[in-house]
Amino acid sequence: MTDITLLDGGMGQELVARSGTPPTPLWGTQVMIDHPGMVQSVHADYFAAGASVATANTYAILRDRLAKAGIEDRFEALHAQALAEALAARDAHGSGRVAGSIGPLVATYRPETHPPHDEAVPKYAEIARLLGPRVDLILCETVASVRHARAVLEGAQAGGRPVWLAVTVDDEDGSRLRSGEPVAELGPVLGGAAAVLANCSAPEAMAAALEAMRGFGLPFGAYANGFRQITKEFLKDSPTVDALEARPEMTPARYADFAMRWVATGATIVGGCCETTPAHIAEIARRLRAAGHSIV
Repeated sequence: MTDITLLDGGMGQELVARSGTPPTPLWGTQVMIDHPGMVQSVHADYFAAGASVATANTYAILRDRLAKAGIEDRFEALHAQALAEALAARDAHGSGRVAGSIGPLVATYRPETHPPHDEAVPKYAEIARLLGPRVDLILCETVASVRHARAVLEGAQAGGRPVWLAVTVDDEDGSRLRSGEPVAELGPVLGGAAAVLANCSAPEAMAAALEAMRGFGLPFGAYANGFRQITKEFLKDSPTVDALEARPEMTPARYADFAMRWVATGATIVGGCCETTPAHIAEIARRLRAAGHSIV
């Protein structure tokens, strides 16, 4: 059958749930500071569930976010810690790849806050240079507009690793980015991408996004979230994830139904985003193997 790359599931939400402490604007970064080793444990559980890629907990380690908390001086050290915990889990598992994550500057889901191109590119490049020597690929996540895609792809080249672009799409119309631009308009800026994905959007939106991506001539796929909706409270400055609510009906079985549909349309990279767990990834792995696919 088909070789499928199985990504891991949510990290930040999983850390908040396991730590039992109230979320802060630093999200999974704060939990990593307060509970060393917990990130490695989450990675280990995803590998055990069948994931072939560990996405390092670097998404929110951005100078603009750390500066608000008065800890910008820990920028490089926090990247090193996140990478060390991912690599330790991979080494203990004995196989798999590590992806270095680059999240959006300033704010998630808010394309209007993204900095100008000439300001954004060097900031993304700085992160990519920290990630590149220790990861197998760089995953640019939750990209909400074409100009965001252009900037992060250009900056990520500094890491010297394959770059995967993951865009977040409208939850009701997956053929459009959060900015309102058609997913199809990404085509001209994808020269530096080795794969293109849709992430951190409703599972129901992914089919339309993938249909648009089929024409790009790149490996493509999806990893959705399990949020009920992106609330107005979460779109304010310095939000915390308790402004979002999980969908209780998005069980591992139901989520795997979506993932298998994505594979049936040609997706070769699938996984989970916020509010998916090792149980969700384990169910996808079981279904993929039962269908005769190989997880690579």
